[in-house]
Amino acid sequence: MIAAVRRAWSSFVVKHPELSRFLVFLLISNGVTVLQLALMPIFRWGLDSFTGLVGVDFQVLPVGSQVDGSPYYMFDYAAGPLPAGGGGLAYFLAVQVTLLIAQVINFFLQRNITFKSNTSVWVAAAWYTAAYIVITFIAAAAQGFYKAPIYHLLMTGWGWGATGEVVADVLTMIINSAISFWVFYPIFKVIFRQVPEEEPAATVTR
Repeated sequence: MIAAVRRAWSSFVVKHPELSRFLVFLLISNGVTVLQLALMPIFRWGLDSFTGLVGVDFQVLPVGSQVDGSPYYMFDYAAGPLPAGGGGLAYFLAVQVTLLIAQVINFFLQRNITFKSNTSVWVAAAWYTAAYIVITFIAAAAQGFYKAPIYHLLMTGWGWGATGEVVADVLTMIINSAISFWVFYPIFKVIFRQVPEEEPAATVTR
């Protein structure tokens, strides 16, 4: 059975190389997303329970104004527990540490399994880091639109309380991961290239 599946997959790869690569990318990305979903509540719980960082305001890089005239921050984590506050520095660190762990794992899996790249790992890592930083800023700016409404709806509007907070954690992480997913694939195609290996020179015999 396993051998038959391998033969079918090998045949599919030959006939549809780009589609098969995208499917592997999709599978690994979903696995990494599941890891993020598992880690996010753990980090939030630890930082909220054992540090006072939830009470530390982290609102930086104002990029405009809200409808009510208040500043719109790219990283908007007001002090205080959700939904009244923004989770403070504890929420920011929980998100970023979770993303960092997931992306490091994702880097090696995508490079070695999906794209089978043979270019310099250090050059690829440098470009990956630059892309990760840019995407982090983009995702953070987008989060300002949906984070607070989701937590308020699930925790207060629907009265789910702590359960709503967990569900909101999952939803925000899924949205964040989706943004990274669609942006990273074309980037991976560039930084995880396959360079044809030079064939050894033929030995001249006399």
